[in-house]
Amino acid sequence: MGARVTRKPADEQPVRRRTTLHDVAARAGVSAATVSRVLNGTYRVSAETQSRVRRAAEELDYVVNAQARSLVASSSGLVAVLVTDITAPFYNRIAKGLAEQVTAEGRVCILSTPQSGDLDGELATITTLRQQSPEAIVLVGGVHESPDYRKRIDGLAHSLDAEGSRLVLCGRPSPTKDTPATVVEYDGEAGAFAITSHLLSAGHERILFLGGGAGSTTTNPRVRGYRRALEAYGTTPDPALIAHGSSTRVFGYEEMTRILASGTPDFTAVFASDDLAASGVLAALRGHGLRVPDDISVVGFDDTPVALDTVPSLTTVHVPMEEIGRTAIQLALHRHEADFRNAQHAVLGTHITVRDSVRPLVHKRT
Repeated sequence: MGARVTRKPADEQPVRRRTTLHDVAARAGVSAATVSRVLNGTYRVSAETQSRVRRAAEELDYVVNAQARSLVASSSGLVAVLVTDITAPFYNRIAKGLAEQVTAEGRVCILSTPQSGDLDGELATITTLRQQSPEAIVLVGGVHESPDYRKRIDGLAHSLDAEGSRLVLCGRPSPTKDTPATVVEYDGEAGAFAITSHLLSAGHERILFLGGGAGSTTTNPRVRGYRRALEAYGTTPDPALIAHGSSTRVFGYEEMTRILASGTPDFTAVFASDDLAASGVLAALRGHGLRVPDDISVVGFDDTPVALDTVPSLTTVHVPMEEIGRTAIQLALHRHEADFRNAQHAVLGTHITVRDSVRPLVHKRT
């Protein structure tokens, strides 16, 4: 008599779980969205990443289906960029890099400006942008930090993270070390140290730092670098030689005109907070019959096109503005991938661009 075969009822049969998009993502070390776009042929990534995704899908016997396509459709494909002042060369050059990388990633860039110049205005604009469900919200430019700012921006970052979006900070620091944000900065302090050292090595010890808002996250590193260079050369920084204001041509012109009207300059060189302020300084010096660099040397910061158009052309600190924008988008949109997961805070280098606005100081004999 043959062996009796018994079968379990259908509801007791072991059920093989269907492989999901997230399984493939985990195997490949990328995000589920990246897997979906790669397998649907709508996402441009490196050949190595494509190979890894396709190999994982094959190993797990995963085929593209409606589920993957629906994930693509559910993504807004939008990246919102908030720029404080779109007319400023520094900001619009970063925005250019951002927009170019957004396009290269197959997304659409939305460019906006704050409803007002304070934190409330910035957050109000962000609230409007969030209605479009962007994949990332990018904030460009420095701020005046405060406990309130750090608390509110940290809260915003956590809210966006819970929604599957990403806060990206370009040219400003993260409010806390644990804030879930992509941060791309540049080494402003090193640049300021280098340009001040350049003036000091040319014999200039009385150097006026002019421009930049006091307490700004953009200005602070530049002042630190300026002070540190003076101290390294054995010169005590003079508080009277720091004139804060704004990073504009108007401020540079008006402040230098005011200083010159008060008497003979007590400095031989000017370190302007940025190239726009430096252009105003040059105009004011020229208007008072002073020659640059024969009488006074002038340097700037950022290396925007303005620096090439001044007379004389401006020695300045080069900031890789477009690279800041491109790097920020790349890191943010690929943050779930193995190659980018632990690289969400980047600091790009700066260097001096030497032109014609600095001359070694010649001490006149008495």
